[in-house]
Amino acid sequence: MLGSNGSYFAEILTQAGVITEDQAKAAEEAAEQRRIPLTTAVKELGFADRNCISQVLAEHFGLRSIDLATVDVEKDVLSLIPHSVARRYKVVPLEKKDDTLVVAISDPLNLHSIDSLRMLLKMHIEPVIADADDIQKSIERHYGAEEEAVAKMLEEISSGDIQFIDESGKAMTAEEQEEKAEAEEAPVIKLVSLLIMEAFRNRASDIHLEPLGRKFRIRYRIDGYCHEVEGPPRRLQSSVLSRVKIMAGMDIAEKRLPQDGRILIKVLGREIDLRVSALPGSHGESIVMRILDKEGLLLGLSELGFSSEDQKTYEKLIQLPHGVLLITGPTGSGKTTTLYACLNYINRPDRKIITVEDPVEYTLSGINQVHVNEDIGLTFAASLRSILRQAPNVIMIGEIRDLETAEIAINAALTGHLVFSTLHTNDAPSAIPRLIDIGVKPFLVASALQSVMAQRLVRKICPECAQPYDPPDYELQAMGLTRDELKNANLRKGTGCRSCSNTGYRGRIGIFELMTVNDDVQKLIYKCVPATEIRKVARQYGMKTLREDGMLKVLSGVTTFAEVMETTIKDVD
Repeated sequence: MLGSNGSYFAEILTQAGVITEDQAKAAEEAAEQRRIPLTTAVKELGFADRNCISQVLAEHFGLRSIDLATVDVEKDVLSLIPHSVARRYKVVPLEKKDDTLVVAISDPLNLHSIDSLRMLLKMHIEPVIADADDIQKSIERHYGAEEEAVAKMLEEISSGDIQFIDESGKAMTAEEQEEKAEAEEAPVIKLVSLLIMEAFRNRASDIHLEPLGRKFRIRYRIDGYCHEVEGPPRRLQSSVLSRVKIMAGMDIAEKRLPQDGRILIKVLGREIDLRVSALPGSHGESIVMRILDKEGLLLGLSELGFSSEDQKTYEKLIQLPHGVLLITGPTGSGKTTTLYACLNYINRPDRKIITVEDPVEYTLSGINQVHVNEDIGLTFAASLRSILRQAPNVIMIGEIRDLETAEIAINAALTGHLVFSTLHTNDAPSAIPRLIDIGVKPFLVASALQSVMAQRLVRKICPECAQPYDPPDYELQAMGLTRDELKNANLRKGTGCRSCSNTGYRGRIGIFELMTVNDDVQKLIYKCVPATEIRKVARQYGMKTLREDGMLKVLSGVTTFAEVMETTIKDVD
């Protein structure tokens, strides 16, 4: 936790006469042993007070210092940075001046956080120095302490203040909810609420409720992997499943057919959208609730995991006036998050952007979004035909599923629109034969397609328990590297801690395979050659494969070799 910044801060405080060299050494040892910031160690050892430390650091770096204990932030300013972002970067917004946001930080050398905020908010960031503990207390005071938020959430849930949505999208009335009273027992209500809250607090993407005969199993999918948690007694299975179906607006009497629903709920002050799927099984209905954290989609391109070279290339591509940009990968590979990041990047008042999605996962300010509803005939194709009359500059299609949607998208690109969409293929070159297989003419694909990007998500090494890692010979052989080639590498591995639930991983990051469609690739498309031939030419022009991009992140200490190997298939040269 000390790191190079801790040693530097110790030197600054020593030169300023705030602490002695012996005290600096003692503080460094305490910070290293307890894995806390050096400034916290200095305070806890009684060597200097928080205001003195902040003032010295501020003067050294030419910044202002501030005592957050005496500062109240206006709600309008507070809303500029979501709670999750404030926690992640350990910052507090203080004041907005034109296009500049003043934020309190404790580490003036943490340029990554400042740059990420600038990209995310599209504002200039003016940092001021504050004590790290004061920042944490200020976040809890202004955004609400988790314990108070939990109690408040449960109270709201018990009093029926959750917004229930039925299958038609209409909110259920209190009378309609009372009609389904068999699952409205207070203990069951609180149990389901706690299951959702705990899943959210553990960063789960899905909640699995699975009847297994003698057992009612509950699992959370965290960072792509399922983790079983302690579930309720088997006797409560029926009541829990019925409660979830009521919240999702499903028919609780229908247990023979699959059903889909939706739950809108606020957890810890954040709006959460749950997409619910019920599937009949031999021991009862299996229910999966997918958690769509709307604030979690507020990522900038720099946070997705692009290499600097690929990011520059993609930033140029997404600002083209026309063409089709495809993102490919399996379900759960982060395609939607990437699409939203792209739209957020190019969203300007002089551009009209329209999206067609199923579902609309996050409402983007300044963008017209259409929710597909096939029950009433509002399909992707039908929506596209109508929105072209709205004269948009940019169109985002959630997914190209059929020939009609593909043709409309490509024709839109050929008539001066920039089109973003997704496909389900294993790699970037395979998207081209996939489009042709759907029925799109090769010359149309060659003329309209600007780029295809395949992506996957790999788990990141937990920063709290990361340690240097010396790989065994068999891993080096599998990686195709020698020990001499690892001299400048930063191989790491998580040992497991409370922060990462002893997995050694916390969070996920993207790995990418970006293929631009140049003249040579266009010629191959005209000839309808296999994806392997397209891949060879794309590689000649510098395309990194998923495996290669993953290996770069392994060598830089972001993820592990085992994670990349498991996520990517063997590259074909």
